[in-house]
Amino acid sequence: MSPKILVTGGTGFTGGQLCKKLAQDGYAVRALVRAGSRSSELEKLGIELVTGDLRDKQSLAKATEGIDTVYHIAALFRPENVTRQDMWDINVEGTRNILDASIEAGVKRFVHCSTIGVHGDIKHPPATEDTPYGPGDYYQESKTEGEMVALQYMRENRLPIVVFRPGGIYGPGDVRFLKLFKSIKNKKFVMFGSGQVLYQLVHIHDLVEGIILCGTKDEAVGNIYILTGEEPITLNHLVSEIANVVNVAPPKLRLPVAPLYYAGFACEILCKPLGINPPLYRRRVDFFKKDRAFSIKKAMSELGFQPKVDLETGLKNTANWYAQQGLL
Repeated sequence: MSPKILVTGGTGFTGGQLCKKLAQDGYAVRALVRAGSRSSELEKLGIELVTGDLRDKQSLAKATEGIDTVYHIAALFRPENVTRQDMWDINVEGTRNILDASIEAGVKRFVHCSTIGVHGDIKHPPATEDTPYGPGDYYQESKTEGEMVALQYMRENRLPIVVFRPGGIYGPGDVRFLKLFKSIKNKKFVMFGSGQVLYQLVHIHDLVEGIILCGTKDEAVGNIYILTGEEPITLNHLVSEIANVVNVAPPKLRLPVAPLYYAGFACEILCKPLGINPPLYRRRVDFFKKDRAFSIKKAMSELGFQPKVDLETGLKNTANWYAQQGLL
């Protein structure tokens, strides 16, 4: 019989795509979903739904009962109007709770989704799994701490664990890059700084394949893997490629990055005490400042991970999906 799978974060982009692929491959899949979350697409796929919360240990006991493999994808992802404590409750203590529930349920493998953001700004690219931590904001700090909890359980042999760090995830169904596509298509994009910083994307289809390798390959247990696209590119290259797929000329306007950074800092100071989501904040400015380039040699050699979706194809199917949804 195929292993029975639990996916946390099944109503999110990555978790949802993982659920879909696992179901298509014939696995019995259960998804942990929050009360009131949109889960109709998962129901259509025949996925068992269990209502719960990473902060509610009792609900996690029900979710993990009879499960062989847990893919822990759920996280509180970067909303600017939540507190550091909110991040910690979900991304750190929630990870601890689902690990404990998995141990009690006799889970045979636990796959933990971290982020390449644990490395922060890459001083000497490309980063590897051994590059020191360097988180740069609350989200990255909470994900670093959550990963460290998983690694502690790994070292103590409390559960067979695999940790993966995904790159910048894109593809049909995701809207995190929508603002970038729209600003380029509408000829409103401004390049701040040189545009020579390095960036590395991973298409959702490639990422899901890599995640499943983490959950099925014997060699994966006890290891950390970076899962992202094969080659880093400059921000100039990325912007030019997006311009090409949305049929506009590459943007030419450039401005210094420092004033934008200080403007973001000012917005945070003014808006956060009022509970207002800042229109600009420093983390967004990091897009123009920080290198994000990584080696996937370990995942390729040990797991057989091999990104298949080239950048042009991936950007095209993402832009087409935006257009079909009336978003672009």
